[in-house]
Amino acid sequence: MTREKLVHDYFNGWNAHDPAAIIATFVQGGTYADPTTGGPLAGDAIVKNAAQLWEAFPDVKFEIRSHTASADGPIAAEWIMTGTNTGSFAGLPPTGRKVVLNGADFIAVTDQGIRSVQGYFDSGEVPRQLGLQIVVQPKEVGPFEFGTSVRIAGSSGEKPGAFSVTSIIPRDEKEAQRIGEYSRRIAADLNKMKGFQGWIGFTVGDRMVTVTAWRDPEDSRQLIQQPMHAEASQMFFGSDLSAGGWTGIFCRASY
Repeated sequence: MTREKLVHDYFNGWNAHDPAAIIATFVQGGTYADPTTGGPLAGDAIVKNAAQLWEAFPDVKFEIRSHTASADGPIAAEWIMTGTNTGSFAGLPPTGRKVVLNGADFIAVTDQGIRSVQGYFDSGEVPRQLGLQIVVQPKEVGPFEFGTSVRIAGSSGEKPGAFSVTSIIPRDEKEAQRIGEYSRRIAADLNKMKGFQGWIGFTVGDRMVTVTAWRDPEDSRQLIQQPMHAEASQMFFGSDLSAGGWTGIFCRASY
């Protein structure tokens, strides 16, 4: 099989959303890397990476704009990726937005298969097109730790009568995304609850915290009946979610 045919089959596998077809173009131990992978991937890790893209953009396609090949060097392929975000991206709910991303792959290939693919593109372009903020800051400087936050404002201007606070320490990045997904789904129901006055969720260093303001301490009990909150609580107090943390209610008399 010619080198050009292998590269053609490689991109066809991506466009057909066929992991077996992609892997079939690589030699044993062949690798794939791009600005988001954190290093070269091989075997099942390539399949997992592709599956995450297909999940976030079920209609994703790559159009080859140009390619060049030398006798014994890599094949360079310039491409445009298009897709609509109708699935979860980085643990976030779908935006429904369409993205267009320009990039290029440098593909080291023999007649037996692809040895390596090194992709180049602006890793911030897709988040920007999805309307996501890109925060560049240190994790910590001296005694200070940095993070990100999100807020839901309630409609009441009354002074809160209580705050429910939960602090969780995830064990790794995958668990942090899982906890974040639980928090977003729980927070989405808060505006429907009696006495809700506001919510803030933030991550600082390795700690994830949520603070919810209520008109009355009894109003916070509604969270116990919320199915997603009940599921997360069961996992939190067991061993399936986080390395540790705490939760509690702080009433007006306490502050």
